[in-house]
Amino acid sequence: MVIKKKVAFKSGYNEIVSKDGQYKEMRLDFGILSLKRGESYSCELPLERAFLLISGHVTFKWENQSFNALRYCPLDDNPICLQVSKKVKVEITAELDSEICIERCENNKVFKSILYKPGDTKTEVFGEGVLNDTSKRSVRTIFDGQSAPWSNMVMGEVINHPGRWSSYPPHDHPQPEIYHYRMYPKQGFGVSIIENEATVVEDGDTSLIFPNLTHSQVAAPGYAMYYIWMIAHLKTERWLPTTRYFREEHKWLNGPNPVIWPDRKF
Repeated sequence: MVIKKKVAFKSGYNEIVSKDGQYKEMRLDFGILSLKRGESYSCELPLERAFLLISGHVTFKWENQSFNALRYCPLDDNPICLQVSKKVKVEITAELDSEICIERCENNKVFKSILYKPGDTKTEVFGEGVLNDTSKRSVRTIFDGQSAPWSNMVMGEVINHPGRWSSYPPHDHPQPEIYHYRMYPKQGFGVSIIENEATVVEDGDTSLIFPNLTHSQVAAPGYAMYYIWMIAHLKTERWLPTTRYFREEHKWLNGPNPVIWPDRKF
């Protein structure tokens, strides 16, 4: 298990994972762009890129287009994300202090730039009405292998309700995955479980999930846990909504109306 602990984000791009660095198995670049009010950032790279506004107020500019994006809190506000192909110049100007998640990968396909507005994101509630709602969570898929066949990566968000589980039952997939966490309130914490190893995660931490490792997590009671999930497609297998392989001994939890204690007697 690799948990990268948060360091204080400086103004500008803060690299957390590099596809050419120590954790190249992730096959992605990932970092947090921190901008103070009035600051700007621009990039024009030979990589596919996605810019997800975590919170704040920014103006996105690309290909003679612009969009004024405002997001107060990711718990309550749906995502706003700009996805572009290689060599497209993107400029971001902060109207207020803002944070943006940047995901990047290799992709030689040229596709039309897409701005995902709040109403464009698919939101699903998983785990509702079963297991006493102990794994109820909101899953927002911004783009994946099904909705964006031109892309070489996946991006989404999870709202992990206080005291409840997500990425549950424990599952795995052959693609690497990155989770980046935020806690509300900030002093909150959760636990990330990869295979049989459990580690406390706090606001600003990042979990690196290597291929074929089972993973799940839980938020401490009283604290909401928000995390961004990012996946790199493999050349031989793209990640799809069905690409979650549950551990055999826990598959019964996905059955119709599973009965648990105290209703189930042992």
